[in-house]
Amino acid sequence: MDNNLIEQIYHQLLNYYGPQSWWPGDTPFEIMLGAILTQNTSWQNVERAIDNLRPYLEPEKIYDMQDAQLSKLIKPSGFYNVKTKRIKNFLEWFKHKNFSIEELKKMDVQRLRQELLLINGIGRETADSIILYAIEKPIFVIDAYTRRMFNRFGLSLPKEYDLIQDLFQKNINKDVYVFNEYHALIVKHSKDFCRAKPLCDECFLNSICNFYILR
Repeated sequence: MDNNLIEQIYHQLLNYYGPQSWWPGDTPFEIMLGAILTQNTSWQNVERAIDNLRPYLEPEKIYDMQDAQLSKLIKPSGFYNVKTKRIKNFLEWFKHKNFSIEELKKMDVQRLRQELLLINGIGRETADSIILYAIEKPIFVIDAYTRRMFNRFGLSLPKEYDLIQDLFQKNINKDVYVFNEYHALIVKHSKDFCRAKPLCDECFLNSICNFYILR
């Protein structure tokens, strides 16, 4: 598979599905919490946890909240004690930024990412989701869907997260809207067609997919 198909697939996905308008959330802070809560669970469970948190969706309120109360509120998301610690670790860092989204927006993308990755419990996918969806800076989010889908297309992806990310960022327009939509479209297609047991015969991309062609 030629790397320029990365851009071609983006346009075909967008034409088929239309804009996905990710990430679901009313405020940047809600999106940040969602990015942490969605680790190892479904989005439906995250929504239930966010609904429980809705009366307290300000960083200062959750920062001051007792761990036991926070754990109880986010219980639907699973691993709630671990996620409570991760949220509190994140908020301890965010406090040093005056709980200010505008202050984060002024930061260089790589410096912001490096600081997020130093927070215990914040990995690359979570950090990049926060940067792209909450802070609205251009960085491409890589997840398991991306790896599975593009390996099937015949693009030999490297194992390292950052190398895969670099591959995408070099082959599509470096733009917040494009990165936002592409990641969302990959998730959509992976759930509708490119599943663990793929629906290849029905897939509108099967003519350019090695997995389908070579089976």
